[in-house]
Amino acid sequence: MAKTLKYKIAKSMGKLTYKGLKYLLTGGKAYPGYIYLRINGVDNLNTLVKDQIKTGSILITGTNGKTTTTTMIIDLFSRDFNVTKSVDNNTIYALTTALLSKSADIGIFEYGIRDIKHGQPHIVQKQVQPMCVVYTNISREHTQVLGVKNSFKDYIKAKTLLSKDMKDGIVIVNADDPNTTYIGNNKEDNCTVIYYGFDVDNISDKSIGEVLCPNCDKPLTYTHNFMNQRGIYECDCGFKRPEPDIKVTHIDITDTQMNITIEGNVYNVNTQSKIPVNVDLTLPPFGIYNIYNVLASATTYACYSETPDEINEKLASYYNNLTFNILPPGRFEIIDYQNKKVGLGQGDNGDALNANANLFLQEIKSKPYEFIYSTPDVNEEEIFKDHLEVIKNHNPDFITVIPGRVSVDIARNYYEQMKKEGLNCTFYPIEYDFEKRINEIIKLTQKSEYDNVLITGCGEEQAVWDDVKHKLKNDL
Repeated sequence: MAKTLKYKIAKSMGKLTYKGLKYLLTGGKAYPGYIYLRINGVDNLNTLVKDQIKTGSILITGTNGKTTTTTMIIDLFSRDFNVTKSVDNNTIYALTTALLSKSADIGIFEYGIRDIKHGQPHIVQKQVQPMCVVYTNISREHTQVLGVKNSFKDYIKAKTLLSKDMKDGIVIVNADDPNTTYIGNNKEDNCTVIYYGFDVDNISDKSIGEVLCPNCDKPLTYTHNFMNQRGIYECDCGFKRPEPDIKVTHIDITDTQMNITIEGNVYNVNTQSKIPVNVDLTLPPFGIYNIYNVLASATTYACYSETPDEINEKLASYYNNLTFNILPPGRFEIIDYQNKKVGLGQGDNGDALNANANLFLQEIKSKPYEFIYSTPDVNEEEIFKDHLEVIKNHNPDFITVIPGRVSVDIARNYYEQMKKEGLNCTFYPIEYDFEKRINEIIKLTQKSEYDNVLITGCGEEQAVWDDVKHKLKNDL
């Protein structure tokens, strides 16, 4: 492999910058990669990939579950391989920084994509040449990127481009999600496609409204909803949910744990054949959506395990020791606060909002509760529409509507729409100031007449949610 002087300078400068910044909470995650790409160019990233990664790379993308799924994959693979990683930092700069950090057998990179222009998924695919791309799910979010409206079709296309030009390798997709299934269908001719999903009757969700077929744009017909758009579906055009290669066949949820069974046959690259997976797991009660993350990560590990005859034991050894610490900062959490049960965390799309509400309702049973709803922004009407369907399905006893992002006016507009739907709600305007919103959310929680308070919706990613949780936990 030819290594130019420019490449050597770029790599040396990137590594030097990494050593200087790696102990910082922010700069060390992306800036070294920026330095490398600024000197040597994005079109030459592949030289660094080949220089630093021995076996290959795995990219994880989707709307929800990326960070948790990536963390689980990293934990599993790190038991058997030397791994370099990028998690919870979804840019080409963070990926490049991870490559600069060390040479490794395998690279495991979370890659969130909001749009083609900023995510550059086609370039990442071409330069990284992943041996595997994992899709969690795709639902509507981030309809506005840096002030520009982004259609859901463009959002799906951006996710699709991360694997579109792969000529071999493995694509792992959620069979229960029609959008990821469609991506898998179109990769079957030149990649090994592995579908994962649920096969249980006792998990069901209310319909969230019309879901369009990704093949012909007609409404899909669902015979079962597991969670939001995830379920068993079909269309008159012939598109339908495939039979999963690996699936959850049993789910039993109690107040203290979730017991699940995973069964299936997964293609393993080392044996070049399918290997059986059949394992019972005991997990924390962290919600149905995290069972999907467990299934996605277990499937990925089974594909590359060098000891496939020990796969069930290794999966059980890892997952049976999981705690809530596996969940990333800012994500939904239920805490006890001043004799109240408070559930809070970001829910930037209908899927996440519904997952948060379901987990909270599982905890409080049928008790009355107040919902402090943090709204989307201007040009995010599609997100509000999905949120509204979820809120109507759950019909909280009382709703306090607050602005979640910049515009107070659009938050008021969303509130008026909720009133017209007959929801029991009030509007509480808070100007766009982080500290004020954090303090006002805490005041609303303290003053609530309800013993159970759900706080979720849109916000500035982790910042607001983490600060609110921290202050509530330290004000017990």
